[in-house]
Amino acid sequence: MKRRKFFSNAALGAASTAALASCNQASTGPVAQSGSQPIVRWKMVTSWPKSLDTIYGGADTVCKRVSAMTNGRFQITPSAAGEIVPGLAVLDAVQQGTVECGHTASYYYVGKNPALAFGTSVPFGLTAPQQNAWLYHGGGLELLQELYADFGVINFPAGNTSAQMGGWFKKQINSVADLKGLKMRIPGLGGKVMERLGVNVQVLPGGDIFLALDRGAIDAAEWVGPYDDEKLGLYKAAKFYYYPGWWEPGPTLEVQVNKKAWDKLPKDYQEIFKDAARYANINMGAKYDALNGAALERLIKAGAKLTPYSQDILQAAEKASFDLFEEDASKDPKFKKVYEQWKGFRKQIYKWHGTNELSFANFAFSRN
Repeated sequence: MKRRKFFSNAALGAASTAALASCNQASTGPVAQSGSQPIVRWKMVTSWPKSLDTIYGGADTVCKRVSAMTNGRFQITPSAAGEIVPGLAVLDAVQQGTVECGHTASYYYVGKNPALAFGTSVPFGLTAPQQNAWLYHGGGLELLQELYADFGVINFPAGNTSAQMGGWFKKQINSVADLKGLKMRIPGLGGKVMERLGVNVQVLPGGDIFLALDRGAIDAAEWVGPYDDEKLGLYKAAKFYYYPGWWEPGPTLEVQVNKKAWDKLPKDYQEIFKDAARYANINMGAKYDALNGAALERLIKAGAKLTPYSQDILQAAEKASFDLFEEDASKDPKFKKVYEQWKGFRKQIYKWHGTNELSFANFAFSRN
């Protein structure tokens, strides 16, 4: 059974909308009548270098599908990190109206509101299918859009890397004590948990990680997984490749849209945009899952030492994670609102997947 489904929203109420048409072999969606709607030109900034074709490809996919489904009348031009704004300034650019939209990870902006981390991933949180279930059918997206309303922004899921790896380390890490004093690139609440375990945390955009790791400015770094990590060359700067990425079991990427610009769009353009974002969300996760296995084999052949985190580290990280969540919830009512709802959803879906999927995986995966 396929674990990810394309959530189509093809039925539109606007009279100007045409019948469904094929956008490509993989999916269909709403298409605007070519002469019935205005020409719209937007810019999209991203947090990604173009060299990372899978993650930058999520932004590119949204732009291409919007153009295809509007017969070229609504065009969005994507730009790589640093071309218009720095990779970690996407939300600021969208909020200020410098551009109409951006493709990024919400947890880069936890300094604005720590609850934004739930839009990407939090430590010991949801896997990619669970995250999609929460966002699309568990009330998660509505909660996040309430948060973004404070910034004059509306967001939509538009990518997922699936479960990430646990990062590259220059030396072996056997216990929590070995983490103390390390300089590591890791964002979001995962970074805050690492700080509690004694790590000196830094947040760097993807394009800056290799040089920092190679030159010794940092001792460890996490990015995504084998396919992207290979492209960044991280295995050339550090040899110990840890798993699992307990801080990002199913991280969502998103498009952030300036709300004033969004409200000016015709309704069918809005639906087309949402449809394109949904496709990018599902497509990216499937692509990573298809590419990571072969990439991991290549990394191991190149000398990467695949190493599991110790139970000592995992248990300490899990405790520190939920201590952090509870503290943030006690101080911030907005965080508490998202966290309490998310925690209830997590409990329910963990029980379901623990009953069925985990028992299957424990048997079948270990036999290959």
